[in-house]
Amino acid sequence: MTHPVTIVMIEDDEGHARLIEKNIRRAGINNQIRHFLDGTSALAFLESAADGPSLNGPALILLDLNLPDMSGTDILVRIKREEGPLKRTPVVVLTTTDDKVEIQRCYDLGCNVYITKPVNYEAFAQAIRQLGLFLSVIQVPDIDGAA
Repeated sequence: MTHPVTIVMIEDDEGHARLIEKNIRRAGINNQIRHFLDGTSALAFLESAADGPSLNGPALILLDLNLPDMSGTDILVRIKREEGPLKRTPVVVLTTTDDKVEIQRCYDLGCNVYITKPVNYEAFAQAIRQLGLFLSVIQVPDIDGAA
């Protein structure tokens, strides 16, 4: 059974979060957006919530690197390090950091797209659309079917 893709936004700046959501909607993307202001609550949702992606279908994660309680790279490591339902979850890093070493580190850790704020929202919307198309055509195996 196919579940709709939930967009999980981990962004501590409310203004940036509103702008990101506005542009997602303007791009014609109507998926549910779950917004978290910190990494701790986001990880709790991602890893164990009954309506979270590890138990209830695919997600797309929009991740800021500069969070109040932990770094976005710590979250990326945790999502991508272990085999399981979150390892294949696409991650879009949206951050003010444009350091080439940090960008490469995020790609090495498994992020799919790295976008520097202030965001070119047309490019951002196109990246989200392409990831959504990718998620709609790729069938991820059920956890129960894993050996």
